[in-house]
Parts: sequence; C-alpha cells; structure tokens
Amino acid sequence: MFYNHLMDAKTRYAELVRELNYHFNRYHVLDDPVISDAEYDKLYIELKRIEAEHPDWIAPDSPSQRAGARPADRFDKVRHPAPILSLANAFGADDARAWYERVRKLDDRVEKAKFVVEPKIDGLSVVLHYRDGLFVQGATRGDGEVGEDITSNLRTVKSIPLRIPVNCDQKAESGKQKAVTPPDYLVVRGEAFIPINDFEELNRKLEEAGEKTYMNPRNSAAGSLRQLDPKLTASRPITLLVYQIVHAEGGQVPTLQWEILEYLRALGFPVTDVAKRFDDIESAIAYTGTWDKKRDDLPYEADGMVIKIDDLTLAAELGFVGKDPRGAIAFKFPAREVTTTLLGIDVEVGRTGVLTPKAVLEAVEINGVIVKNATLHNFDYIKEKDIRVGDRVLVKRAGEVIPYVIGPVVDARTGTEKIYQPPSVCPACGQPVEHFEGEVAWYCVNAACPAQLVRNVEHFVSRGAMDIVGMGTKIVEKLIEAGKVSDVADIFTLTREDILESVTKKDRKTEKEPPGKIADNLLAAIADSRNRPLNRLITALGIRGVGEVSAADLAAHFGSLDALSTASADELQQIEGIGPNIAAGIVDWFGRPANQEVLKKLKAAGVWPKMQKMEGRKQEGAFTGLTFVITGTLPAWSREDAKAFIESNGGKVTDSVSRKTSYLVLGENPGSKLEKAKSLGVKIIGEAELKQLAG
Repeated sequence: MFYNHLMDAKTRYAELVRELNYHFNRYHVLDDPVISDAEYDKLYIELKRIEAEHPDWIAPDSPSQRAGARPADRFDKVRHPAPILSLANAFGADDARAWYERVRKLDDRVEKAKFVVEPKIDGLSVVLHYRDGLFVQGATRGDGEVGEDITSNLRTVKSIPLRIPVNCDQKAESGKQKAVTPPDYLVVRGEAFIPINDFEELNRKLEEAGEKTYMNPRNSAAGSLRQLDPKLTASRPITLLVYQIVHAEGGQVPTLQWEILEYLRALGFPVTDVAKRFDDIESAIAYTGTWDKKRDDLPYEADGMVIKIDDLTLAAELGFVGKDPRGAIAFKFPAREVTTTLLGIDVEVGRTGVLTPKAVLEAVEINGVIVKNATLHNFDYIKEKDIRVGDRVLVKRAGEVIPYVIGPVVDARTGTEKIYQPPSVCPACGQPVEHFEGEVAWYCVNAACPAQLVRNVEHFVSRGAMDIVGMGTKIVEKLIEAGKVSDVADIFTLTREDILESVTKKDRKTEKEPPGKIADNLLAAIADSRNRPLNRLITALGIRGVGEVSAADLAAHFGSLDALSTASADELQQIEGIGPNIAAGIVDWFGRPANQEVLKKLKAAGVWPKMQKMEGRKQEGAFTGLTFVITGTLPAWSREDAKAFIESNGGKVTDSVSRKTSYLVLGENPGSKLEKAKSLGVKIIGEAELKQLAG
C-alpha cells in the first residue's frame, strides 16, 4: 500500500510540474492565462509541499527552481556545438542590395530565394541546451566558440521554457497548433533583453533605493544575467525571443527559416511577431526600411533588422566571409550610442535670449559622422542627470537629429570631474541673466546683445513685425559686420552710402539690379515701416513672451510706449493672457539700461507710434464670444491671415492656452500649446475646420 501511495504521489508531482509550466507559459509568454492567480497559487503550494516531503524528487524543470540556486564561485566555460556568429552590417538599402548581388553571383539559386526579415534586438545573445525536452544548460555567446555557463540565472527567466514542448494538454490547444516532438538534443539561440517600459521602471526603483541605475536596457539585461546570485537575476524583468536552431540530434527540424520560427513557437519558445517572409529582396528591403521610423513601436530596443535567406541549406552552402555568414545581413538603423569625454560646456544665446548649454566633446564617430558637440537640452537636465565636466558620457545620435548627451558613466569617474553651475551673466554681452521660477529656460534680455543681434534684427524687420521688405538675412549680416547696425534702432539712421558700402555684387537679385537700386528700395521700405502701428512695433521689440496677440492687447490697453514702459507688473496682469512671468519679463525688459537706450534712439528717429484703431474686427459674427489660440504652420494661411479671419468673424485670438480657450487651431510642427490644450480638454481644429466653423 505504501509503495502504491508513493507512486501515486510521484505521478501527481510530475503532473503538477507539467501543469504549472503550461500555465506559466500561458501567462508570461502568450499573455493569455486560462486560470486565475489564486488557482495557480493553489497548485504551486501543493507542488512545494511534495518537494518538501521528497526533496530527492525535485525536477530540474520545476517552477520552484526558477527562484535561483546556490551562488556559484565562478562561471564555467561552455563550448558551443556550432559557432555562434555575428553578421556583417548593411547601412541602408544600397548596402543591402550590394550584399544580395554578391551572394547572387556566387549561387544563381539566390535569384529564386525567399527572404525572412526579423528584428535585430539590442540585448544579450544566449544559447539554450535541451536534452529529451529538458532545459539542461544555458550560456552566453562569449567569443562565438566558448561562452559562460549561466544556467542557474537563465532558469529564473520566466519566458524560457524549462521543458519542451510546453503544452501539457494538447486538447486545450486543439485547433491552435499541432503537436511537435523536439529532437533528443536541441540547442537554440535567442536574445535576452529587458523591455523598455520595464527598464524605465527598474531604473526608477533603483534610483529610489539609492542604488546604481543602468544606462540602457542592453547593459541592464547583460549585467543582470551575469550576476553570481540567481536570486538577483530573478528580480529583474528579463525576457527573450528565440530565433535560431544551432544544433539538433535525434530528430528532424525544418530547413527553412520561416518554418524554424513556427517550429520554435510550437515548442513553446517566445518568437517575434514582427518577422515576415518575402518573395524577393526588394520587398524585404522595403519592409526593413519601414522600421527605421517605427522602431519606437517595438517594446524593446532594436538597432536594426536582419535579412535572412529563407533556405537555410542554401544559406549554409554560401559559406562565410571571415567569420560572417553570407546567408544573412544585419540592416542597421542609423541611431547609435557611444561614450566619450565631456571636455566642457559652452552656452549659446538664441534670438529670444534663451541660453542653451552645449556639450563640447572629445571627437567621436557616431554612425559615420564625427561628433564634437552635442546638446544638453537645458540647465535643469544637467543638474538632474548630474552631468559633470570631465565625465565619460553616453552620447546618442538618431538619424539627422542633433546628437545629445544621455548621461554620465558614473563608474568611470576619477574624482577630477567638476560640478557645473549655470552662468549668472550672458556669455556674449556680460549682462545679468534671468531665470523665472517654474520655467526651464534662462534668459539674456539685453536687446543689444551681440549674440542675438542678427536674429533680433531679422525678427524686427520680419513680416509680422515692422515688415521691412528687402532686408534679408544676408543684408542684415553685412550691415552688422560693417558696423552700420549695432541695434534695431540703427536701421532708421541708415544712409544710402551705408547700404552701398555693405551690399556686394553677390547680393543682387539679378545683374540688372545694381547696388544703387537695392539701396534705394531698402531705404523706401524703411521709410514705409515708420508708419507701422504701435502693436507691430511692440511685436518687433522681441520682448520675451510677447507675441502678436499680446502686443495688440498691450497697444490697445496702454496706447503708447511711454505708458507701457512705466507699467507695473500688477497693471500688466489686468490684461487677459498676461500672467505673472510675462508681466515680470515686460517690466524687466523696459527696466534694462541697454533697452532704454534703444527706445531713446527709436524715439529720436521718429519711430514712436501712438495707438491706432485696429480695423477688421467685427463686433458680432460666427465667432463672437469665442477665444482661439493658433499653433504651428497652417497649410494655406499665415498666422496673420488666420488671426484676421477670426477677428473679422467676431472672435478673439490669444497667445496662451487656458481653460477659457474655445479652440486651438493646429498647424504643422506645433509647440507645447498642443499638449496643454489636450491636458485642459480644449477642442483642437485645423484650418479647414476653422473655415467650416465660420460657415
């Protein structure tokens, strides 16, 4: 009786192992559980009870073994049954076509071959060994011939089946996939990684605990799998995707890559759902190229796609170039990350006076481009990331996007690095800079700042401001270079001789337009601009936060620059759309001695308009009582056209989005107003909808 009872218990234990592994796979791999957590826990408790009573029965594939074994003193070495090779790279469609032409010339069967495209995951390559369906060993890729034995750690990875095939109840899987019998000895290859969302959450928890954070998901996965304590590995959200059969004995496996993926999936391995098979190379290349811009849609980091010849026999017979197999090519995405030394931090001054920090780097090549500078975004970013001068930093360049510093490599610090402090004065003019609480930007508000002068003058003469026709960028630059313009007020004291000295033959629109005519036309445009209304001059001054709408409101409220220049912050905030920061910025701008000097020169030059009646706005119309904000570039209208259209229909246009905003009119390349409108639930329309709204 005792013998029968013991046999029944052992049978029950084997049944529990199979059943729990099945449900484990349904939950963690397929994301399709068929029992509740409570039911799973009940089965698991029963399993643990039997293992406590009979520890000699504990199976290597028992779910209880995923928690980790005794820490190893060192990692043993594992010789792979076949080379675990890397692939040659293709950087763009032309490289991929060149690869195809090379292999086609070697074997004309390539012309009729199909191709499989799979993601090239940026993770840690691992090799898994199964004997009689049981996971017995796992290793890193190593040097391709010999890897590190990390079996205990890999047992903790929830997506790795400890026994294959996973399905313990074929009836439950009826109609979904047919039964598959694995070879007696099977070795597969996959890529271990940490999903991007899990990586961000892991770093957040590590940071809260005061522990070291990881720079990227790939390093996080690699570091986690190489831990000496499997329990620590088990605490990390590692998963993997399997894509290759390295070796098989005692059974038959498919000879087509597409069928290999289906075969691996049927055995219970996690396999990518992004892979596709194509009948010709051009279709494969086209599909590969689409993922460059869609890579953010993937839940993991991928640095490219892999194009493989579907016929694995043909691929093998093509042989190798060095250690690179000819039967596949890695189509790399342009995004790359490298480390280099942060030599210093320069500060650039923009047209609006915003100070932007720029990293000065030890020259490094990123995706074929030599990079010596990178953006640091803003001063808050430097502080939050604790980026120090002298740091070894991780730099990323994606496509044509300006390279940026991701963060410091803290472990590389020597103690000589210096904490950076934002400048207290403008690096170009030496005037004090401003930083308002709650804002990221730091500003220089000196209108005569030499670093801003070209852009300030360009803004001053632009269509939405003083609209001085003919004063383009080249002429502005030459006038400034010649010392004829040192601030915007100098435009109105220019003489014909000043312009002739600055204008060269290269600036003529045609050979028939001599410098004299250019000078005469420009002087006429300057004279015409003296008649611009007050709101246009206020816009032209480039006061931080004051756009065309705010300028019109300020002109209507104060009537002259004399009154506006002496207004207090409290008075300014009585105007709708003028908040405390903008009000403080206006008061500060008029309080600067350099700006006061510009105003004196404008007044002396007779450019001092009084309030003029704003025409075009109806008292009643389709938009009466409605408030609009415009952001981005509209398809057909300029912002001035859209503003005039709204006002002519009785509506009001403001610069900032608030709960009182009725509609946000959206164009291409919108700014932060779009996100604010979404957060406040403001209705968002386009140019066409705006016209329809007016009837």
